[in-house]
Amino acid sequence: MAMTVEIRGNKLCIEIDLEKPTLSASRKTLVVASTRGNAVTAVEVDGKPVTIGLNAYIKR
Repeated sequence: MAMTVEIRGNKLCIEIDLEKPTLSASRKTLVVASTRGNAVTAVEVDGKPVTIGLNAYIKR
């Protein structure tokens, strides 16, 4: 998983690679992008790193 995170103006911009759809643990959705848990980024707000937990999916 490759993810790019940056702040542009007052927006947090996240770019993440799409994956081949894979069945989620609940088997209810197909995951197309995920951080697979929380990922600490190099982006900082108020001097503290931003942590992102992202799941993008489609319904079956």
